[in-house]
Formats: sequence, C-alpha cells, structure tokens
Amino acid sequence: MLGPVLLAASRSAAIRRIVSAAPVTRPMVDRFVAGERLAESMAAVRSLTSRGLEVTLDHLGEDVTDRAEALRSRDAYLALTEALAAEGLAGRAEMSVKLSAFGQALPGGHDLALSHVTPVVEAAAAAGTTVTLDMEDHTTVDSTLAVLGELRTRFPQTGAVLQSYLFRTEDDCRALAGEGSRVRLVKGAYKEPGSVAYQDKRDVDRSYVRCLKILMAGEGYPMIGSHDPRMVAIAQDLAHRLGRKLDEYEFQMLYGIRVAEQERLVAEGHRMRVYVPYGTDWYGYFMRRLAERPANLTFFLRSLVGRR
Repeated sequence: MLGPVLLAASRSAAIRRIVSAAPVTRPMVDRFVAGERLAESMAAVRSLTSRGLEVTLDHLGEDVTDRAEALRSRDAYLALTEALAAEGLAGRAEMSVKLSAFGQALPGGHDLALSHVTPVVEAAAAAGTTVTLDMEDHTTVDSTLAVLGELRTRFPQTGAVLQSYLFRTEDDCRALAGEGSRVRLVKGAYKEPGSVAYQDKRDVDRSYVRCLKILMAGEGYPMIGSHDPRMVAIAQDLAHRLGRKLDEYEFQMLYGIRVAEQERLVAEGHRMRVYVPYGTDWYGYFMRRLAERPANLTFFLRSLVGRR
C-alpha cells in the first residue's frame, strides 16, 4: 500500500529535501539514472549499444513553473540531438520528452509546449532519429495527443505513450493503431483517481493485454514497455500468431531494471530499447521507480535506517 504514498511524495517539495539529503540516496539513484551530465548519458548510450541494445533518452525534468525553465529543457534536448549526431548514434538512440518540461502546465501551455518541442522534433529528424512524447497524469492526455497529432502532420515517426491503467486507453489505442504510428504501451506510474483509472493491479494487467492486442493487430509499430514476464510472453505470442516480424515491434525497459532479461531478448533477435534518464532533476522519476518495485523500496529504507 506504500505505492500511492510514494507517488504522492514524488511531488512533495518537503520530502524531496529529506530524500535528496540522505547519504544513501545517491547510490540508489545511480542505479536508475545514467548521470547528471550529457557526457554521462552518452557514455551509457555507447555502453548499451555496444551490447546490441537500443536506447531512448530522457532529460529529466517535469512540472516546469516558468518559461525560462521550459526553454532550458528545449535547449537540453537540442544539445542531446547534436551529441547523438556527432557520435554517430542517432540511428540507435531516440529521445523521450515530457511536455510538462516544455511548459504544458503554464498559461497557454498547450501552444507553448508545442512551440518548444517542435524545434526538437525538427532537429531529431535532421539528425536521423526521432522523438516519443511521454505521457504524464490524466489531465495532460488530451493536450499531449493533440500535440502529437500536430507534430505527426510533418513528422509521422513521432511516437506516443499510452497507459493501460486509464479507462480511456483502449479507445486511444484504436485511434493510434494505424499505419506509421509508433506507440509505447506502459501500465502507468502516476497516482490517479478511481474515476479515471483502474486501481487494482489485476485490472491494470487485463487492460494492458486488451490494449496490446489492439496495437499488435493494427498497422502501427507497437513498443511494449513492460518488465512483467507475463506481458513479454503475451507480446511474443501475439507477434507470432499475427505474423509480425522481429523488426515490426520492440520491447522497452528501464535503465537498471531486469538487465539480464534485456540481454536475453536481444540474444533471441528482438529489438530491445532501454529507457535512459539523465539530468539533475531526478527526484520525481526516482520516487516513481521506488513505488513500482517493493524490493527497491525495501532496500532503500533498510539502507536509510542503517545509515542513521
């Protein structure tokens, strides 16, 4: 039952200060975050791609509160695009962006986020890579999908993320299952009310399977974002039954989680993409990782108590 508490804590400034100051935090963060600087993220990309893995990079930041921060997020991604092109890695690494980091929550946020993310998508296309729009809490879904629609008129390879714990997601999957569409399906990692989202894990899992069937039967490119062995096996079975080739879908997992499974899928010939976050604004991301995996939380709390 600590999961919802941790999700709420992920947006608490007071708890952020406590967690950030704890000596044990840094080693745990390093497990899930590639580093704070661009150079560290590029080192992670080189290491992963050398082992046959592909990458999507996330410059950490969300819930931006002023336009200057939104511009810094844009510029960080433009620098990332330049680095990928300079090192010849654009063909193996794409980028994931949260529109809240581009000003989505500010006054006029929809247009502001679109104006900030468009140069990033343009630069990515010029470099030979692409962008996927991460999905955040349910209040942002309509705006994010509207931005996606506008971007795809010029850059049809722009991807989207859908979360199976939302009631609406099956319909969104149907809308995005067309030719050329790239969709990462995840279970969801934000605290959502029962009016819009399934609260029981079994219901979330069932929804995930229903959504996965829609995407795999469609004409788009499904990206299976899950560490759950059952979902991986179901995706493989669906791909086999529907006649999908190995390059017509991919698996995605988080940096630092189930590394052996990532390498197993690569060895079997699957396309396996690792979600690599980096940057100084790691707190919200870190807390959501703890909420998702009780083992991570137990280890962190024991270490915290031991240090004290």
